[in-house]
Amino acid sequence: MFDIILNPNGGHGASLKALKVVEQCLKDANQDYTIHKTEYAGHAIQLAKELNESSDDLKLIVLGGDGTFNEVLNGLTDLSKVTMGIIPCGSGNDFIKASGHPKKYKEAMDVILQGSTSYVDYIKVGNKRCLNVAGAGMDVDVLTKYATVKKLKGKAAYYYSLFYTLAHAKFHHMEITINGGEPLERSVFMIGIGNGQFIGGGLKVCPNAVIDDGKLEVVIINEIKKSKIIAKLPKFLSGKHLACDFTEEFVTDKLHIKVLDDSQFQFDGEVQPVEMKEMDMECVHKELKMYR
Repeated sequence: MFDIILNPNGGHGASLKALKVVEQCLKDANQDYTIHKTEYAGHAIQLAKELNESSDDLKLIVLGGDGTFNEVLNGLTDLSKVTMGIIPCGSGNDFIKASGHPKKYKEAMDVILQGSTSYVDYIKVGNKRCLNVAGAGMDVDVLTKYATVKKLKGKAAYYYSLFYTLAHAKFHHMEITINGGEPLERSVFMIGIGNGQFIGGGLKVCPNAVIDDGKLEVVIINEIKKSKIIAKLPKFLSGKHLACDFTEEFVTDKLHIKVLDDSQFQFDGEVQPVEMKEMDMECVHKELKMYR
């Protein structure tokens, strides 16, 4: 018995297209299933919670993108009773670029029905979870701008927002403590804490992150002259920014961040409340079981 969670409005209709494939695959395999469609923002959290609490062996199929995967992960109350399958239907699908899950619906369902599983890591931040990348600075500024773009959609809107943000670059003041060491006070263009590697539909912000190694890659892009930002963009887009003298990289299983200005964080592309000013982050290893 499988339980399917999807946002019917996700991916500009992609979730409903995927659902037809998922249903046919389950019928062909003589598998029972129940469909649970979200009706409002955050509903996937509640659905996942209710399903987890009512089952000792929950087999989930989640249709969506990074935001939907994040909601489901944050709704689960006992990961030892859950196996999660994912069908990529988002506009960016950044997590699956690192996880190796198939992009095509039929192939993704083949993985689930074959039943092979392994553990993937996630980032714990207080009582919240992040599956892919947490970040602050430029990526939040892009997401904030993206929310105001009306005439463009999808990647076009994202890249418009990206170039706008680069042209109006801001720097963000914060204190970062890696694995209990000495606090590092920095003025940053961006900081990325990666379980996965990608944000924004393919920007390789944490190029050395591995989703099942028990570690997080922390990439700090420090303040640089605004005139250099556009010139360095190709390196950032290709994941070669680690070689730049304004970039710092750390690999750790935990860190502490204190925001010293009005900066906000994003978890899996969702901007977090402004009152989140100080937080511990840690990599949680071998708890989240996925079909893969």
